[in-house]
Amino acid sequence: MRYLITIEYNGKNYCGWQYQKNALSVQQVIEDKIFEFLGQRVKLAASGRTDSGVHAFGQRAHFDIDTYFPMKRFPLAINNILPDDIKIKDIQIVDGGFHAQYDAKRKIYVYKLYISRIESPIRKDTHARIIPPFDFELMKEGAKLFLNTHDFKAFSSTGGNIKNTVRTIYRLELEKIEDEITMEIEGDGFLYNMVRIIAGTLVWLGKKKLSLEDIKEAMLTQNRKKAGKTFPAHALYLKEVIY
Repeated sequence: MRYLITIEYNGKNYCGWQYQKNALSVQQVIEDKIFEFLGQRVKLAASGRTDSGVHAFGQRAHFDIDTYFPMKRFPLAINNILPDDIKIKDIQIVDGGFHAQYDAKRKIYVYKLYISRIESPIRKDTHARIIPPFDFELMKEGAKLFLNTHDFKAFSSTGGNIKNTVRTIYRLELEKIEDEITMEIEGDGFLYNMVRIIAGTLVWLGKKKLSLEDIKEAMLTQNRKKAGKTFPAHALYLKEVIY
């Protein structure tokens, strides 16, 4: 049987999603707890990696086991033994040919920011700070440049092994409530650190360290140095994976 689970986690205490030899990952914790609960070792295949410190509202992963168990019992039972910062939100049976990564059609990420001259102790682990002055309307104007299909090589970090850097962004919405800004971005896929670099580029635009023409030139020339800095991981959230 192949099962698909939806996972929410706070990434602060983990090296990221994927298993690593010398650090604790979200994947390792869940696999260990499934073994504790079912008595079988499973290998989770996720929709994609999240880096150290990145959070998720809706990470998806599948696994196979050779015995059936009541699905209704699983989330409650497994959540009782999972740590407080990792929980299973949902489980469903899927076709044996389904793959959590390769069958994903779209992903939605959220990036959270706040504007303040003083660091917020409460938000320092959940948001990235913008020091004013800051032009939010200019940031919104810049967001339009990322829509549709482009080569996003200039908005990715080295370290990924992806040869095709063309991606499609279907939606990039910015909402400002008091001193907080939420960036929500939906695309067919994302390069290594792409969302964090887009966030950093738009913030630099709003602070007038970059211009709209600089962003256009970065896309045209695929020059990483023309884009903004990579913003912190702790403000990034994988919201949803769409199949």
